[in-house]
Amino acid sequence: MTATRHEIDLTIRLTEAPGAPEHVFRLEASGDTLTEGCTLPDSAAALAAVTQHGEDIFFPKPGPPKMCTQQYGGPQVAVVTGWFLGLEVNSEFSRTDGCEIARWRAMAPLLGGVAGSTGAI
Repeated sequence: MTATRHEIDLTIRLTEAPGAPEHVFRLEASGDTLTEGCTLPDSAAALAAVTQHGEDIFFPKPGPPKMCTQQYGGPQVAVVTGWFLGLEVNSEFSRTDGCEIARWRAMAPLLGGVAGSTGAI
């Protein structure tokens, strides 16, 4: 890790529907301090979500298969890449079933807060 890299340095690429324009957001922070490079509508809420849920969502621990409700929450897809506390992040979020909708809702502020990104059904 270089000295110029922040503890949290994430790029979020959100697509509302296939073929729709891509929204690109940035979240950068060192400790609890956001940097000027943040472009999310509510960067403070995004940092709080990442601080609370980031490790479990970006780096899930293996375990038994999860039972997920078979409900469809929408066509939105978000790809989060970058760094979280020195670990490389490459996570995809969608709303294709109950488990994915729950992940989306936990990280909704990070996913941009544009139409559909709250995970509301």
